[in-house]
Amino acid sequence: MSKLHFISNSVSDTMRIGSAIARHAQPGDIVCLFGELGSGKTVFAKGIARGLGATGAKAISPTFVIMQRRDEGRMPLYHFDFYRLGGPRDIAPLGYEEYFYADGISVIEWAERLDNLMPEEFLGVRLSILGSKRRSLNFHARGNRYRVLLEKANETLGA
Repeated sequence: MSKLHFISNSVSDTMRIGSAIARHAQPGDIVCLFGELGSGKTVFAKGIARGLGATGAKAISPTFVIMQRRDEGRMPLYHFDFYRLGGPRDIAPLGYEEYFYADGISVIEWAERLDNLMPEEFLGVRLSILGSKRRSLNFHARGNRYRVLLEKANETLGA
C-alpha cells in the first residue's frame, strides 16, 4: 500500500493516527509533514511522540529552535520545523542528515522547504483543514519500508 487517506474529526483522532505510525516506526524513519498553518502538523507530531512512549508528550512546534530532540520514548524523536527557513540554502548548513538516518524517527514540519534535499524514501503526510477540528490526512509511502509501515499502521487503526 503506497497511499492511504484518513479523516480526523478531532485533535485526539489526529493524535491517534500519529501514534499508530509511531508504533511501527523504526530507527532512521523519516515522516515529512505538509500542510497550511493550523492543519494539524504539530498535533500529528505529538501523536507520534505519544506512540513512541513519551510520557509528557507536550510536543510543541520547534519553530524558533528548528529542531527539538525528545528521548523519553522507545527511540529518539527528532522534530524539525522548517517554517521560518526559506529553503535548501537555509537548511543544508544545519547538519539535518545526521538526524535523518540516526537512531530515531525524524518528523519534519513544512517538509516542502527541503525541496531538492528531500530524502529519496520517506512517509509523506499532507494535512488539510476541512473544518474547525476536522482534518484530511493523505499518506504517501515513498519506498518499500514506508509501504510496510503504512500497511501496519492501517491494520492498527482498524481501517
